[in-house]
Amino acid sequence: MPTNRTSRQLEASDEALQEATAQEAEAEHDPDDPYVLVPLAGHDGITKDVRALPAGKWRASAMRALVGGDMDGFMDLVLHPDDIDIYEELDPDMDAFGHFAQKASEAGGDDLGKSSGRGRSGRRTRRR
Repeated sequence: MPTNRTSRQLEASDEALQEATAQEAEAEHDPDDPYVLVPLAGHDGITKDVRALPAGKWRASAMRALVGGDMDGFMDLVLHPDDIDIYEELDPDMDAFGHFAQKASEAGGDDLGKSSGRGRSGRRTRRR
């Protein structure tokens, strides 16, 4: 009798596979090498792994380039020098670039958009 897998089951198994892959990559990671492998999709749908700094290691100059829309400058600062040619060859669109940034963030154990900033104070402000 064939089994019918629900989308929730498929998502759960996909998440488990991604987690196992991430743990395997982390176990193989050289502690002296700051780069992590991140998939980068090109405008034509071809995806290749590139070595990139995890988001927590992005310098202020890289963030300025990103905010200023200088994608090439940003990638020059976060990609391994040997992988710049792969980036230029793939020529990713903005969707692929966003996916790359999210995966680089996850590979470093962070989550883009989630600030670990100051929590709320337990003390209320004084009313006038």
